[in-house]
Amino acid sequence: MTVQDEWRDRDRVAGDWGTSRLRLFHLRGDAVVRTVTGPGIAAVTGAPGDALIETLAPWFETGLPRDAEVALCGMVGSRNGIAEVPYAECPADLDLWRSEAHAVAVGGLRVVIAPGLACTRDDGAADVMRGEETQIFGLLSLYPSLARGRHVVALPGTHGKWAEVVDGRVVRFRTFLTGELFALLRDQSTLTRAGADDSGGEDGFVAGLERSDAGGLLGSLFEARAAQLREGRSRGWAVGFLSGLTIGHEVREGLATADPDGSVMLVGDPVLTALYTQALARHGRAAETCDGSVAALAGLRMLGERP
Repeated sequence: MTVQDEWRDRDRVAGDWGTSRLRLFHLRGDAVVRTVTGPGIAAVTGAPGDALIETLAPWFETGLPRDAEVALCGMVGSRNGIAEVPYAECPADLDLWRSEAHAVAVGGLRVVIAPGLACTRDDGAADVMRGEETQIFGLLSLYPSLARGRHVVALPGTHGKWAEVVDGRVVRFRTFLTGELFALLRDQSTLTRAGADDSGGEDGFVAGLERSDAGGLLGSLFEARAAQLREGRSRGWAVGFLSGLTIGHEVREGLATADPDGSVMLVGDPVLTALYTQALARHGRAAETCDGSVAALAGLRMLGERP
């Protein structure tokens, strides 16, 4: 057994610590022993390092070594996290990304924090990601064929990403505020307050996708409320309409710079990727999907591995 094999067989921890949630995996070899969730970085009131130790405390009491190594990605590497880790510049491959990770001591733990990625888009604007790059590199390890040639990887979410991957390198990407915008419109705007009936969401989603074909997002949003007041549509229909409208616009814009003949690889929550698959189908585009948690864990394993 090699030194690396011996290290891999040790108990380790991997985790994705984003703005809204912390999810940790207790690893032993290739097996996930257990998982635990905790507060996101935005909800931590004290030192994030203390919150990490507190979340792991039950595991320490039941056998996790107190000198275990931890690999983390996401907003834990932001200025509000355990330590601010500079972004790796695109184009970036796995080796560059791993080389720019940062290791810090938290209690007796060695914590390796992913750097995230930064790029300059074709239009000259700056863009950044933290966490999604771990899913991308994990995806490439799960599907080695994606490490050759040019591929489009879309990662739906609060701040969705559309990334161009060429021969295993993330060349550039674009962020879409789709998830956050939808949540704000659904929960804090007047657009869904004309009724209480939550049925009709699927029909509303299809209507939103159809409306997005014509463009003009800002001029279409109020239709969600007007349809309730004038056409008897339900609140559920209006929520679905807003979802279809925002996702439809993202997909239209994302496809504008994508390979016109290739499929799109979707990485994320299965419920969400199913909606994007439906949106892509309207444009005659095929989609392949990968569960975001599976891809993230695969990336975190490589982040934590010693060379």
